[in-house]
Amino acid sequence: MVIRLWHVAQSRSFRVLWALEEIGAPYELIACSFFDRSLRAPAHLARSPAGRVPAIEIEGQTLSESGAILLYLAERLAPDLRIAETAPERAAFLQGLHYAETLGAHLANLTQHHIVLRAAEMRSETVMRLEARRLENALAAVGPDWVAGRFSVADIALGYAVWLAQRFVQLPEGARGYLAQCAARPAFTRAQARDGVPELYLREFYPPPEG
Repeated sequence: MVIRLWHVAQSRSFRVLWALEEIGAPYELIACSFFDRSLRAPAHLARSPAGRVPAIEIEGQTLSESGAILLYLAERLAPDLRIAETAPERAAFLQGLHYAETLGAHLANLTQHHIVLRAAEMRSETVMRLEARRLENALAAVGPDWVAGRFSVADIALGYAVWLAQRFVQLPEGARGYLAQCAARPAFTRAQARDGVPELYLREFYPPPEG
């Protein structure tokens, strides 16, 4: 089986990279950049119509939504990384998998204002403060335990969001413990080693503006 992953360092494709390391399946990692227009090339747009990463080819299928990729990989290659439909923990599994998108919405807004909008006059300090507070509030529901009682792809999705959130806010105690569990996994360490040269988050912390 040939698996190809199109990836940018520090991006949501890290979730898929981490999952592949957890699964232990061989894969080809294709490094991309947000800044050389390679993601707008026709060949990549055929894989990912939004011109983003991740994009993955597996078993003749092409997928470009990281949450869908995580679930597909678990279903096809690693049943131990999902919770079965009939299991009582299934609801918690689905909640955790999709709660990562709630955190992701706040993270996307903070990334846009702190990093992508380079000119100060383009940014809204009100939005930056508001999104940081919303992210802090959302993180209060995270951790310290695995979301469905044992590690699953829901924790990969949520763990990546918490890992990124520490760039913008001080993590509450539960989220700190949760991230420590994620970071202790050997596959997480291997994924970090393959992640690549940072392009986006060049500072350890991006505090909200004072005011």
